[in-house]
Amino acid sequence: GLCLLVLRLFIGVHVFLVSCALPDSVLRRFIVRVMCSVLGLFVRQSDPQLRDVNVRVYIANHVTQFDHNIINLLTSCNTPALNSAPGFICWSRGFMELGVTGSRAELVDSLKVYSSHRGNPPLLLFPEEAATNGRAGLLRFSSWPFSVLDVVQPVALRVQRPLITVSVADSSWITELLWTFFVPFTVYQVRWMPSVPRRAEELSEDFALRVQELLAMELGVVSTRLTAADKTEHMKRLRHTSLLPFAPGSQPLAARPRMPSSLTGVAPEDVRITAMAQRVKEVLPHVPLEVIRIDLAQTNCVDTTIANLLEGRVPFFPESKEAGTDLPAPSTSQAAAASGIQGSVALPPSKPATKQFAKSPVERHLSLQERKRALYDYARR
Repeated sequence: GLCLLVLRLFIGVHVFLVSCALPDSVLRRFIVRVMCSVLGLFVRQSDPQLRDVNVRVYIANHVTQFDHNIINLLTSCNTPALNSAPGFICWSRGFMELGVTGSRAELVDSLKVYSSHRGNPPLLLFPEEAATNGRAGLLRFSSWPFSVLDVVQPVALRVQRPLITVSVADSSWITELLWTFFVPFTVYQVRWMPSVPRRAEELSEDFALRVQELLAMELGVVSTRLTAADKTEHMKRLRHTSLLPFAPGSQPLAARPRMPSSLTGVAPEDVRITAMAQRVKEVLPHVPLEVIRIDLAQTNCVDTTIANLLEGRVPFFPESKEAGTDLPAPSTSQAAAASGIQGSVALPPSKPATKQFAKSPVERHLSLQERKRALYDYARR
């Protein structure tokens, strides 16, 4: 792997110089594609006859930091720079600089002007706005890529690599490039799908959801409600937990808390669900524990379960013992969600939200983080 890495670094410089020197054409794409195969990047496409030459916007799922470069080897297209700082690095990675640093509305207006000129190449957009490994599900599509034009063409992208996982979370594009050169090969499978027009009086959000469902079915994964912001928050939590001085993973064996006797002989999955349910219970003490466990078994995420309970997507009857006199009688899910917000989020700082005080400093710290997260989510809504 190290020998391949050193050799491919020198070859990669030549590939970059050739791609910069030759003009955009079929010959340039063929030469660069052959040279990329020496770097271990193999590109396969399925149903190329479905690619519509009249479509001006391609919509693809996001797997690696080089998806736009790979698809650009098959057809001419441009991807606007969203999160990269303008400059040489952004240009060398193949992004298109529009000079727009404001809101998404300004970006959409600039892309509409760009697409109005028929001489410009089509746009390649990634509505997920964050890379995933593509094996479990799709992040929720943003609606702004579907506001540019009324006809888009979905592109399903799969990436396979031996030995090393593709697109590790929280890794930079330089790290992914070095691992790509390290492994023997990486195979990109590009599948063109029929173009999808917008229906009459269809909102951009509904249009994005419909295309997301089509891509999820094509890839054989689920269509989730998680967004790129949720992924960012999750990575922040993981980094913060790993830096805690008393993190559970860093404690010595003698200092780790013993498992309660009631959990002895229980499957590890049940123990994990129970621990997660207790964290949700600390944030929302009025919610029955069984309701929390059922929702956690489906979402497998503490933050998602808290959001479901606060927003009323999960019906339940508040527990009068935990909720106190401020909570109303059993009602519908929306009333329960409102009572949950009043009982857990909107409490004054001087009034404790729970009657139990955690013994471990780690549990108290995590409880504080959960309360802050619930308060932030309520303030955003």
